[in-house]
Amino acid sequence: MNEKRIVLDTETTGINKNGIYYINHKIIEIGAVVIINRKITNKKFHYYLNPNKKISYDAYKVHKISNDFLINKPLFKDICNEFIKFIYGSILIIHNAKFDIDFINYELKLINHKIKNILNICKVIDSLDIARKKFPGKKNSLEALCERFKIDKKNLHSAINDSNILAKIFLLLTRGQKKISFKLNNNNNNKILKNNINNEIIKYKITYANNKEIKCHKNFLQYIEKKYRLK
Repeated sequence: MNEKRIVLDTETTGINKNGIYYINHKIIEIGAVVIINRKITNKKFHYYLNPNKKISYDAYKVHKISNDFLINKPLFKDICNEFIKFIYGSILIIHNAKFDIDFINYELKLINHKIKNILNICKVIDSLDIARKKFPGKKNSLEALCERFKIDKKNLHSAINDSNILAKIFLLLTRGQKKISFKLNNNNNNKILKNNINNEIIKYKITYANNKEIKCHKNFLQYIEKKYRLK
């Protein structure tokens, strides 16, 4: 099935430390990459956005995106319809999904867009929830998952880079166990067990007990039964 999944991330001007975290803050970068049939494609959506608002120092320390860099970039309203068209009807994969969804919905509200909530046009998978179930009690930030899966994390905190990284992590988090088939080759005394995993044949030598070992084993079982038989 050609199921379209889009891995998405945003960077923002900051968050409110008290009250609703997204109020009076804006998105300054949107990055998204498409996965089809569990393959990361070259199809992407990426924009830096002018927020018309000062970026907080705390946020700048994380993503290093400045107001000077964004001064000539488009506004959210300029790219909104293109963005909606890109994600429409897809499954969005987002790490800590509520954060990005709330920011996007807030931006839609500010421009009075006819779509009020992207959950009405997309399904969402939160990769943080998946990671917490797979690695309970451990850190499951994007950075921690990069370390766990040995993925280069030097370009973290750019929306488009984080989307590419998350796409790889999502595929690793959700990879399933391949069906394992076992076959016995009866052509010789030393039977060979064939384990077909990922189309690779791995051969195992099966060693059987000889007559002397079988007799010793039976004698030992009889000794145990006799010694510990209930009276």
